[in-house]
Amino acid sequence: MTEPEPNEGTADTAQVPESEGPTASTSIASDPGDADPGDTAFGDAAPSGPVLELTARLMSASNATFVGTYTVPGADPVDVVYKPSRGEKPLWDFPNNDLANREVAAYLVSEALGWNIVPRTWLGDGQFGPGMLQLWQDIDEAQDPVDLVAATEVPGDGWRTILSGEDETGREVVLIHEDSPIMRRMAIFDAIVNNADRKGGHVLAMPDGHRYGVDHGLSFHVEPKLRTVLWGWVGEPISDDETTSIRKLHEALADTRDGGLGARLAELLSVAELGQLAARVERLTAEREFPAPEGDMPAAPWPLF
Repeated sequence: MTEPEPNEGTADTAQVPESEGPTASTSIASDPGDADPGDTAFGDAAPSGPVLELTARLMSASNATFVGTYTVPGADPVDVVYKPSRGEKPLWDFPNNDLANREVAAYLVSEALGWNIVPRTWLGDGQFGPGMLQLWQDIDEAQDPVDLVAATEVPGDGWRTILSGEDETGREVVLIHEDSPIMRRMAIFDAIVNNADRKGGHVLAMPDGHRYGVDHGLSFHVEPKLRTVLWGWVGEPISDDETTSIRKLHEALADTRDGGLGARLAELLSVAELGQLAARVERLTAEREFPAPEGDMPAAPWPLF
């Protein structure tokens, strides 16, 4: 079994010390990356509105990422992941402080497909300002939908082999992933949103067998940037049911009425990004096969986990 990178279910966390309460707001750090999340627990949220109380920080995440409890008056509190926009590290190929919008856009596309790939995700305010909120998922750590195994230990049916190499001891190892309907859909979803960062640790194994995909900030670029560990079906046909879902997404993208998918995505993505999203959907509908790697970028993210 491989050790996945920290994610929604296997967080390398630092506990947040007790805060002074919802009115404490005098010591918010300007840089979330250097901050002690215990400085304030509730940010600027009014007591009568939604309240986000931070409880831990994911220490190994590349951007500032926190775990907390989100409470809406009259509803039960829920555990969430909070990624403040100002805690994002600058990237040469994506706009600054924009990854939260892409995470929410990915959730909306997942919902339009009807595949439940992305946990509920929305924009909200927290201790370190506006950012992304996503429902926390408790995973089954005994399951590995994506794994790195010795070449002599590759399972039989139900798995796809992606690539092979050598570990630090010179032993031949193989990257594999599950061959299942939900993983197929996730691979199609990644092609649709142009996901540049589908690492093994970004696939969450749920106890009931469902698989969630997380960390979609590096998506929706106008240039081909698909980098994923889910290449097991390259060139194979997309099924009738999968094609039907993709066509429904295409129709929804054209809905620019208030509350329609097209209108909601227009608030999150640029005109050029929306155009390329529609073009990818049209291409998949016409060709009806899993795409192959393209462009000059590596086909797999690094690290793989």
